[in-house]
Amino acid sequence: MTTRSEPGDGVSVPGDGASDPGLRAIMSERRHLLNLAYRLLGSLADAEDVVQETYARWYTMSRPQREAIASPGGWLTTVAGRICLDLLRSARARRERYVGEWIPEPLPDRAEWIDGASGGGTDDPADRVTLDESVNMALLVVLDSMTPAERVAFILHDVFRYSFAEVAEIVGRTPAACRQLATSARRRVRASQAPAIATPAAQRAHIVRDFKDAWEAKDIDALIGLLDPDARTVADGGGLVSAQLRPVQGREQIARVLVDLAAGAPDMTILEHTVNGQPGLVTQQGGVTVTVMAFDIADGRIKHIWSVRNPEKLRRWTGQ
Repeated sequence: MTTRSEPGDGVSVPGDGASDPGLRAIMSERRHLLNLAYRLLGSLADAEDVVQETYARWYTMSRPQREAIASPGGWLTTVAGRICLDLLRSARARRERYVGEWIPEPLPDRAEWIDGASGGGTDDPADRVTLDESVNMALLVVLDSMTPAERVAFILHDVFRYSFAEVAEIVGRTPAACRQLATSARRRVRASQAPAIATPAAQRAHIVRDFKDAWEAKDIDALIGLLDPDARTVADGGGLVSAQLRPVQGREQIARVLVDLAAGAPDMTILEHTVNGQPGLVTQQGGVTVTVMAFDIADGRIKHIWSVRNPEKLRRWTGQ
C-alpha cells in the first residue's frame, strides 16, 4: 500500500531526526495518520491514541524487519486503519453505555488550536487536523451511522483516494466487496442530504451571526425565522454536564429551549468561531468554553444544530 498525504504535511522532527532520513520519513506520516484516524473515529483523543499505538508497533519490530518494509508509510496506514476498524467495531457497545446523544468531537480553526497538555498554543502542525468538507459535522454524523467496514472503505477510497485493492488489505475483504461497501456508504451520504439549494459560505456565516444576535436578544420570532420548520438540535453532555438527553425537533420548540437556556445563564457569552471548517458558535461562562455548536444550513435555513458540552470533547477549546 502506498500512502496518501495532504499538501504541506512535512513535520519537523526533534533531536537527531535531521541526521536520520528514515526516522524523518516515518515521523512525517504522523499528520496523515491523524487526519485519517480522526475521520474514521470522529474523536481526536481516540485518533491520537491510534497514531501512538501505530508508532509503538513500528518500533517494536527489529531494525531488519523495518528495513524490509518497502513502503513504511503504507505499512503505517494499514496498521492505523486496522486499529481504527477494531475500535469502530467495539464502539457500538461503548455507545450503548454513553449517557445521552453522542456527537463527534468538534475541532477549532487551526489558528485557535489549544494544546490540551500544556494549556498553551502548540507549534507542532502534526497535532492539527486539516479542515475540509470531509470533517464537517454533518458528514461526520452520517459516517457514524455506517457500519465500521462501510466507513473505512468510504474514507480510504473516496476521501484519501486509496484503491480498492489497498482498502481490501485493511478491511480484510475482496476489492469487489470493498467497492460495494463504498457504494453503500455513498448511498447513506446521499440519503442524508435532501435536495437543497447550496448556501454560500458567506451566507452561512451571516445566518449564524443572525442566530447569535437573536439568541442574545432572546428573540423567539427571530430564531424561528432562521430555523427550518423541521429543524433538529442534538446535545452531547456525556453524562458529565447538563444537556438535553434527547434531540429537540421543530423550530418553535428549539427557539423556546434556546431562550430558556439564555435566561437561565445571564453570564453566558456567545462567540462566533469556526467549527470543523464551518461557521459555528461557542458559549463561554466565566471565560471558559462550555459549549461548541456546529450548524447544518440549507436553503438559507438552519436544519441541524449539534451542541457539544461534554468537557472531554472540548479540550482543544479549553486547554484542560
